[in-house]
Amino acid sequence: MWLDTKGERIHTHGGSIITVDGVYYWYGENKEKTTPGGSIWHWGVRCYRSTDLYNWEDLGTIIPPDEDDPTSPLHPEQYLDRPHILYNATTRKFVCWVKVMTPGEPTQRSTVLVADAITGPYTMVRSWLKPLGMNAGDFDLVTHPADGKGYYYFGRVHSELICADLTDDYTDVTGYYSTHFPRLQPPFVREAPSYFTRNGLHYLLTSGTTGYYPNPSEVAVAPTYHGPFTVLGDPHRGDASRTSYHAQISSVFKHPGKKDLYIALGDRWLPHYLDDSSAALAAFEEHFGRPEGGDATPMAELAAIDTAQADYVWLPLTFEGDQVFIDWRDEWRIEDYD
Repeated sequence: MWLDTKGERIHTHGGSIITVDGVYYWYGENKEKTTPGGSIWHWGVRCYRSTDLYNWEDLGTIIPPDEDDPTSPLHPEQYLDRPHILYNATTRKFVCWVKVMTPGEPTQRSTVLVADAITGPYTMVRSWLKPLGMNAGDFDLVTHPADGKGYYYFGRVHSELICADLTDDYTDVTGYYSTHFPRLQPPFVREAPSYFTRNGLHYLLTSGTTGYYPNPSEVAVAPTYHGPFTVLGDPHRGDASRTSYHAQISSVFKHPGKKDLYIALGDRWLPHYLDDSSAALAAFEEHFGRPEGGDATPMAELAAIDTAQADYVWLPLTFEGDQVFIDWRDEWRIEDYD
């Protein structure tokens, strides 16, 4: 369990890190009021501040829940997931996208908010957006370091992965996009895309689709943002359980003060679930492979899910040529890297 500077559990699930004026801000889903079987999915987007990546000061909710409007995408009973924030140097705005699902509906849509400061206050500028007319699932946002052009990698739900160009203000898509990794069905469809670039190449780390149950990750590399991507396989070598060390990667953070330190941030959604991935993979393959369609019938759970108790796994990436590996380490130190 990772505690903040007050000794309390950190709530930045599905999180990312952004650096602003030399300070690190770790933000994600706030699950402090979420209980198994309860109606509260989230309690806003929470943020923590650090200067060393070890000690995190709680800044509270930078995007609070909207308790009064059940139709708002920010209402606690809406399934708000995986916030990602970019800074737009032209508009001088921080732009936050979130994925939102409504209970009982198959549609997954996006909501976009902007602020003058990383800590807010944020104003909603788009809600219930279906980018390119598609159901938009897990995603990542990317900025080109030279010209500031923005890209939006998202899962077209239960189908494929999309790379879409963002508008100049990062609050919408332009209409230009490319498609990648078409797969027949879960658990093979890729989700939770995490982007990083190194030596002029573009990498995506993705998860299979098995809900909260851990599964094998996959890394792919391309010469451009829009591909074509070459799949390099599961980077978690030595992981006999094929569960990505019982975690799901949410983002990759390039340390700005180190030559070649990339950190994979992962969620251990089920910290007490220590089985290998075979049972979950088989269950999802059977569930979604039924001729009559498996989406309408809830799949039997394999473990009790309490996302408020989810933990975090941070591991450095290792490179051998263009190949990427994530090796298990009981402990590691940022100071060990140049």
